[in-house]
Amino acid sequence: MSNQDFFNESSEQSRVKAAIVAKYFYAWANVIMPTVKKDDRHIAYIDLFAGPGRYEDGTKSTPLLVLEKAIQNPEMTQRLVTIFNDLNKDNTFSLEKAIQELPNIQKLKYQPQIHNYEVGNEIVAIFERMTLIPTLFFVDPWGYKGLSLRLINSVLKNWGCDCIFFFNYNRINMGLNNVFVKQHIDALFGEQRADELRKKLETLSSDERELTIVEEIAQALKEMGGKYVLPFRFKNEQNSRTSHHLIFVSKHFKGYDIMKNVMAKESSSSEQGVASFEYTPATENQQLLFELFRPRPLDELKTQLLQVFSGKSLTMWKIYETHSVDTPYTSTNYKEALKALEAEGLIEANPPAKDRRKDSFADRVMVRFK
Repeated sequence: MSNQDFFNESSEQSRVKAAIVAKYFYAWANVIMPTVKKDDRHIAYIDLFAGPGRYEDGTKSTPLLVLEKAIQNPEMTQRLVTIFNDLNKDNTFSLEKAIQELPNIQKLKYQPQIHNYEVGNEIVAIFERMTLIPTLFFVDPWGYKGLSLRLINSVLKNWGCDCIFFFNYNRINMGLNNVFVKQHIDALFGEQRADELRKKLETLSSDERELTIVEEIAQALKEMGGKYVLPFRFKNEQNSRTSHHLIFVSKHFKGYDIMKNVMAKESSSSEQGVASFEYTPATENQQLLFELFRPRPLDELKTQLLQVFSGKSLTMWKIYETHSVDTPYTSTNYKEALKALEAEGLIEANPPAKDRRKDSFADRVMVRFK
């Protein structure tokens, strides 16, 4: 399968991926906007592997969805800078045409910039020298060439900058022991970590390989300052194997909270209201199995909260901010768990349920664990 073949039809997975990026962009931009407006600054969206704009069936890909979101917001039309890049000139020609056909595209004060650069060390060096305005950075290569820790960190280093990237698990898994692509794999994980990872994988099962590989890239991102990392898994139609991940990285909990809610809503399944953080077309055909064998994650959350916060008093939001990192739980899950614990008499809340709006548990509610 070639890079161009990827755009020949719009798979449901591609639609979900584009929706996650576009929804996060709009929420992120609205959080950042008050600060940049006060300082009379701008925000940016950069996509280094932008593709042709539309799939062959006419479905809009990520660049068009992002621009449509921006056009809907008067403040954003005056402050958003967009940069789209693709080495394939046919792709950028098609993308430019698709952008010009968008209704009201002229409302954007800064018209989209479109380039044909190869993504490599030169682009990384340029970003490393720059102090960027708040930027959402999307890196969506077909494989792994051009994707590196240096590239991600070159943007993430600045305030208000977040990154979303396509992690092609299948190709990376195969490439780890391929000497011909060693330099690309080393650039993605870091040379020392990549060598250690190759040794770890020698005796692991396929499921263990996946967990280990994704954990290593998450730890590599955290070590360079990306404190909050959130992967979203895509599986094939048979639900038999993982095809790829979409990985989000940020230095700020607010971005993590926003993306967690976006990804939760795009998940194809949930148990007790706790999202799977994966999309698999097979889920719809396996409801019986899910009902029979599903875990009870909300019950597990209740147990964890009682253990972790025993004897402590803190607000709902502080509980969520402290405990939720690297878990699948959203703020809504924490509120549901705390309401249940309160009803069971295992915690005390201030104000108590009788003094709050029915079935609510606000961020500021103080919780005392017994």
